[in-house]
Amino acid sequence: MEGPRAPVDGEWSDLITFLNKSLRSESAWNIDEEYPTALVQSNKHNIRIIKGPGGIISHAVLKPLIVKSPHVIYKVGAIGSVVTDEKHRGQGHSGLILKNCVELAQEQQCDVAILWTNLYDHYRKFGFELAGSEVSFVVPPTYEKTGRPLQFTSNRAVAPDAILRVFNKHSVASVRTIDEVKKYLQIPQTKVYAAWELDGRLAAYAIMGKGVDLTGYAHEWGGDVEALLSLFSHIVREKNESCVVIIPGHSANLIRQMQNDGLLPHNGYLGMMKIVNFDQLAAKIKRGFRQLGIADFVLEKNAAGYVFGFPREIFTLQTLPDIQTLLFGPVNYRELGIFSEDSLSKLELLLPLPLWLWGWDSI
Repeated sequence: MEGPRAPVDGEWSDLITFLNKSLRSESAWNIDEEYPTALVQSNKHNIRIIKGPGGIISHAVLKPLIVKSPHVIYKVGAIGSVVTDEKHRGQGHSGLILKNCVELAQEQQCDVAILWTNLYDHYRKFGFELAGSEVSFVVPPTYEKTGRPLQFTSNRAVAPDAILRVFNKHSVASVRTIDEVKKYLQIPQTKVYAAWELDGRLAAYAIMGKGVDLTGYAHEWGGDVEALLSLFSHIVREKNESCVVIIPGHSANLIRQMQNDGLLPHNGYLGMMKIVNFDQLAAKIKRGFRQLGIADFVLEKNAAGYVFGFPREIFTLQTLPDIQTLLFGPVNYRELGIFSEDSLSKLELLLPLPLWLWGWDSI
């Protein structure tokens, strides 16, 4: 067996063939068309394969992302397309390749690694735990919302710079370029719904579909709440079927308005996460508190574990997954019943940390 290692130039075609066979056997397109910024030769140094006598038998890819939020700028290592040929499963190949991707994330100064899976117990063995907040709403065809006059389109004829301009208004989002948005717009099965002001400016947009993933989900959107709700109403009316809108837990105004409209929220997790550079992340969080005028927040690792709190209210947690859910949620500090009102008023200025990766970022 060879690896885990990065593929060399001459192996690229074999790699895509392996992934198509393992993950997209019924698709009419190649898998790299779905992940144009991750499964691309310019990112091959972040791709890991294990090769056997007959060719590639296991694979995973890391895509480092810069994510901005109001008080912390993160570097996130998104891990995806973790797969082993069915004839070679049960031999530890996926675990070996996953560990190597985590090491790559550490070497590249990522704060956390994240992946999306329903194999929770399997990935817990490698230190990953469900964390972060995601709220989803099922919007039925009967949902009707009108606001100011808008015009609607349902095609990809939207300028990438217009989408990027609206996307960049998000308080928590990955850093993207126009070229990346152009590539995302070409992903198979992607449909772009847009709401336009009468003077031709883009007011809101929503992206549905991403290859075989996220079918029926509005996984990317941007714009003001009034325009977005009108756009969601247009989408379900045009499709004559329900769609699911995925929303960051920190998007309080949109969540509140959708609840006011009688839609029921489903609370979930952002994904399975693993802190890979604790000291670096702790320094960023403490810096964020200091910017808010709070200099006594404690977050550090010592011989007893991970220390969290304020000088008069210090708590020690034994594992990274424990501290991770405190930092990224969905823990409600008030429901814990362990902090004074003074400490709660300080914690809630910054924590849980708002972290979000939009659907186009997922791999």
